[in-house]
Amino acid sequence: MNIEQVKALFVTAGCIRLYAKLLAENDNSKNQIYFGPDFSALSLFPTQQITAEGNPQKPIYKGKLNFRWLSNNGMPSEAPGAQLILYPQYPEVRFSGFLKGSKNAPNHLLNKRLANRVLFMGVAEDGEISGYLAAGESELSCEFVARFTEPSFGVFTELMLPTTKAEDARTALLSELTRISELEWITSKRLSRDGAIMACNAPNCGGYTLEAELGITPNGRSEPDYLGYEVKQTAVPGFHRLTSGTITLMTPEPTGGIYTTEGPEFFVRQFGYSDKKGRGDRMNFGGLHRAGVRHQGTELTLSLLGFGNGKIANRDGCLALVGDAGQIAASWDFKSLMQHWTRKHAHAVYVPSMMRKDPLLEYCFSENVRLAEQPDFLRLLGAFESGVIYYDPGIKLEHASTANPKLKRRSQFRIRSADIPAIYGRVETVNVRTGNIVR
Repeated sequence: MNIEQVKALFVTAGCIRLYAKLLAENDNSKNQIYFGPDFSALSLFPTQQITAEGNPQKPIYKGKLNFRWLSNNGMPSEAPGAQLILYPQYPEVRFSGFLKGSKNAPNHLLNKRLANRVLFMGVAEDGEISGYLAAGESELSCEFVARFTEPSFGVFTELMLPTTKAEDARTALLSELTRISELEWITSKRLSRDGAIMACNAPNCGGYTLEAELGITPNGRSEPDYLGYEVKQTAVPGFHRLTSGTITLMTPEPTGGIYTTEGPEFFVRQFGYSDKKGRGDRMNFGGLHRAGVRHQGTELTLSLLGFGNGKIANRDGCLALVGDAGQIAASWDFKSLMQHWTRKHAHAVYVPSMMRKDPLLEYCFSENVRLAEQPDFLRLLGAFESGVIYYDPGIKLEHASTANPKLKRRSQFRIRSADIPAIYGRVETVNVRTGNIVR
């Protein structure tokens, strides 16, 4: 087995991405396998569910993997106990349970201390993960050590697979963005949930117009938008200023607090305020909320509970809106945010757009876009803590005094476009027409 043969093995297994790690001697079933000094491994290897366990003050998070071992002939051996274990106190991620329940796992190579083994991990489009282990001093491990000296993704090296869907997805994405850029001015529009084209005249129609061109219908799923990429439009005054403006990063609903126990209508009545533009019988809950700063309108403070000095210190940690008396008005638990962030933003594209209103509302999209990868959850929490990311909701309750009030939910977290590199391990500006990186 050599590098090209192992690539072919993973392509046959349906993998679209392949990563490899040179194992240390203590990377074994007893000590677990070290996957890095942060949580970025979650963006490489999709977890089925993240749970919080352990002592509340010394928490661990576990993410179950859909994992199987491959033999030399490609026969799979399921490993139902495989999981990622996240240790926030260090922080680090380790791979565990990979031998448990697997009939043909490479036990002889992983239940003792051995040097120069190489672990290969392939990821399929549906999130299934396949593994193959090369013995130390084998032809495969020697070739890997000779050819790949520096990891490219944390402790992992990415091996490009020939003609895979991952390459096809990037190519197809850039091709579609080229087509959209060459259309120049596009009349504002959006897609309905059943795919019908509708007029759009709202402030966020730039994003809807781009999504409509890509065939993306509105949805609330925590999955990427298009071919494995989260698609974000960024409004700019001119294409010479590609990183100006602000971006709605994500819109997850709260998972705790009064918002969930009493309901969002009660939440708005309790913490909202009468419409400041004089629109009758309407209550709003809005305004920019940064960590540690009390908002005068809502009288709530955005707080990171159980996080400090770059580490998660409590199993039940959360991002929360806290009242003066200490009551939690709304919260987003860390494990849910972690799952959402690492799955939906594993690969993201930020597309600048310009707008004009005469004679119609229209948008055009730049040929230079930013491709972002390696979203680490600890980076995200650090950005909340420093105020780089902030909560900027647009929740409203219309006909508030009637028997049938109309509620609109909009919990959104925003960031300055220029700050995007702070929350990803890699951000590159790419020309969609040439595929070249723009310096």
